[in-house]
Amino acid sequence: MRRSSSVVPTLLLSLLLPACDRSAAPDGQDTAAATTALRGPWLGQTPPDGAPVPFAPGIVSTGFGERDVAMMPDGTEIYWSVFGGSYAWCTVLTSRLAGDTWTEPEVAPCCRDLGYMDVEPHITPDGQHFMWLSDRPGGALTEAGGQDIWVMDRVGDAWGDPYPLPAPVNTTDSEYFPSTTRDGTIYFTRGPAGGGENLIYRSRKEGGVYQEPELLPPQVNAGLARYNAFVDPDERFLILGVVGGPGSFGGTDHYVVFRSPDDRWSEPVNLGAAVNTESTFEYSAYVSPDGGYLFFMTTRPDLARLAPGGRASASSIRALVDQPNNGASDIYWMSADFLERLRPAAAPGGTPSP
Repeated sequence: MRRSSSVVPTLLLSLLLPACDRSAAPDGQDTAAATTALRGPWLGQTPPDGAPVPFAPGIVSTGFGERDVAMMPDGTEIYWSVFGGSYAWCTVLTSRLAGDTWTEPEVAPCCRDLGYMDVEPHITPDGQHFMWLSDRPGGALTEAGGQDIWVMDRVGDAWGDPYPLPAPVNTTDSEYFPSTTRDGTIYFTRGPAGGGENLIYRSRKEGGVYQEPELLPPQVNAGLARYNAFVDPDERFLILGVVGGPGSFGGTDHYVVFRSPDDRWSEPVNLGAAVNTESTFEYSAYVSPDGGYLFFMTTRPDLARLAPGGRASASSIRALVDQPNNGASDIYWMSADFLERLRPAAAPGGTPSP
């Protein structure tokens, strides 16, 4: 049975931004009329110049679980996923730059029914299509728990009505985590609806029509499991989550696989200790449209704050209930200039940068 959740988004926003002014529509849906005090690029955040840090603490990275980032090409709209518990509910939040001020985050209009799973937003490099994972009815997969890739087209300064991607991308298997290149090629993960091995595919677009998806080679489909592959818009590399990959820190790690112009792939390279930890939950990477910043999901509880002096208390735990680093997953960001330096010297497409 689907859950009734018409007022949940408003309650969610009241917890996310207690210091901001809010207004609610008559049906309980939140509005985006209110603005925050945040101005300038990146939700008004100061870009990190060294080690990765939580992105927009208290706004994007909060006490809930967060993952997945998508932006319009000009950076004036930002989307991210937020979830509670073990995905008891999940949805997509968004904020946009109105003049010089960011609007208060709202639940994306397509994702207000928490009876469905809506997660993994992606905006095509031309800014004309918004894609995401949903298990709502109407897709190719009708069995319980099925997942398909849905899309909305840009209409003026908003998004049109949602519809599922057609076959051969969506099938009666589960398809998820869409990511696209400038020429319209879509990369995605596919796995059996009832559980089983998840693999990375891509589908070229010819004459506006997606072609039969091709399974990517073992360099991409590496390790014991792999999923959630972000493709560079120029198709120079792929970042994905891999379980049991070479040099793993434990759990799922972020890896990069480099691609050459003649479509050869390097072996997967672990993104290193700045990005990966022993956490199980490290996936859903994203590189900003300007190529400058890497965003990634990670779980890094701050035990020094949760248990000062090595001794936890109810008050110390409550102090982090709505803050990042409390044990839920957060979105971190850092400069992306190190990525190309990871390219192996013998890899297709060139040698490492100095």
